[in-house]
Amino acid sequence: MDYLPVFLRLRGRTALVVGGGQVAARKAEWLLRAGARVTVVAPRLVTELAERAAHAELVYVAAPFSAVHLADAALAVAASDDREVNAAVAETAQALEIPVNVVDCPELSSFIFPAIIDRSPVVVAVSSGGASPVLARRVRAQIEASLPARLGALARFLGRRRAAVKRALAPAARRAFWERLISGRTAAEVLSGNETAAARSFTSELRGAGSAPGEVWLIGAGPGDPDLLTLRALQLLQQADVILYDRLVPDAILERARRDAQRVFVGKESGGEQAQQTRINELLVSLARAGKRVVRLKGGDGYVFGRGGEELEALAAAGIPWRVVPGITAALGAAAGADIPLTHRRLAHSVTLVSGHAAHDDSLDWRALARPQQTVVFYMGVAQLPRIIARLRAAGASGDLPAAIVERATLPAQRVLRAPLASLAALAAREQVAAPALLIVGEVTALALDVAAAAPSDDPGLSRAQRPAIVAA
Repeated sequence: MDYLPVFLRLRGRTALVVGGGQVAARKAEWLLRAGARVTVVAPRLVTELAERAAHAELVYVAAPFSAVHLADAALAVAASDDREVNAAVAETAQALEIPVNVVDCPELSSFIFPAIIDRSPVVVAVSSGGASPVLARRVRAQIEASLPARLGALARFLGRRRAAVKRALAPAARRAFWERLISGRTAAEVLSGNETAAARSFTSELRGAGSAPGEVWLIGAGPGDPDLLTLRALQLLQQADVILYDRLVPDAILERARRDAQRVFVGKESGGEQAQQTRINELLVSLARAGKRVVRLKGGDGYVFGRGGEELEALAAAGIPWRVVPGITAALGAAAGADIPLTHRRLAHSVTLVSGHAAHDDSLDWRALARPQQTVVFYMGVAQLPRIIARLRAAGASGDLPAAIVERATLPAQRVLRAPLASLAALAAREQVAAPALLIVGEVTALALDVAAAAPSDDPGLSRAQRPAIVAA
């Protein structure tokens, strides 16, 4: 490391800022927030600094820099627009062994300001060692987006209860209790702003520490692209003890989970699916009863053809607490990835999501599915594609009705096949389409051709590195 990350206690100590511009104002702001007594030395001040000086928030010395200004300083910041002045501040401060930062000049600095995420008392600092401040700010933004806004409130809530936990629990039990608390209902209540309920939950959890069951989190992993995970899903993946995942969850998403979490593959294969689902239900219950924080990670959304409801029935019957984190279901991800609007004021007034497994029986209203002015999305329909098309046409759908298949939606290998309904099955067979893939039927799939052709390939708003492969009949 070029720098040792440290946090300085500056409350009540003097910090010298040399310079009166906007950069100096930003540095003074951080120093004031840390409780320092800030002195600004400069011939002139920008309005922000002048107002702070007028309200006695800082001391202003209207003079050129002199060594005497460093007499009581705990640290110094050189933020003037004069290189010679900045160099003089650095030389004098280092001679006096006072930490000094020269803005945008790490070679003259003994410390640098990181990019800061402030959720006080939780503070996160990100630095590139001065090599690329813009990159450090980008990393900061990505981390900040993943942290709850009330994280500081949670830290204060827990801090006020450390003594109670220390009195109630043996040292060996405390860490497990805190880990459970910050990932459970108590923390969730604080983060939502309900500290009264959180206090009751804390008392209950502390009273039952050592005997409480674990918890199951049913998380939708989205259509495949790891950047489409919700923030809540990412946060819980970092807390899980065990992750049960299916075959539609790519490795790139699993890599964002807690490193030491146990990973259990529970993907179903054709045949014996009910027995496999029963085994998954039993596994969820047994792991939670062992005190584990269990993630059931499903592709798409667990409540849309994901059997999430069946799993929650099993948890409820066993008295296991759970939480549900929705994911972007495959229909939404595939449509967005293929530039297909599922609804359109002129072409489609409704959307219907259908399981392709039902194509072999009469459980579906095929006449309703064949009506115009709508979009119908078939999940798990690749194996049943000829039968689905035949049932739609027999129910009145035109052979010219536009349709599309989106294969491996949102992933780098995504393909979009478009054709009239009558020729789509032949196109899919020729192109050897394989699961996971969705069938989208409706006029909107033809509209998407014009949209895709007009969109520039380097448009950053497309949310993927390149345009999807498009095959049309």
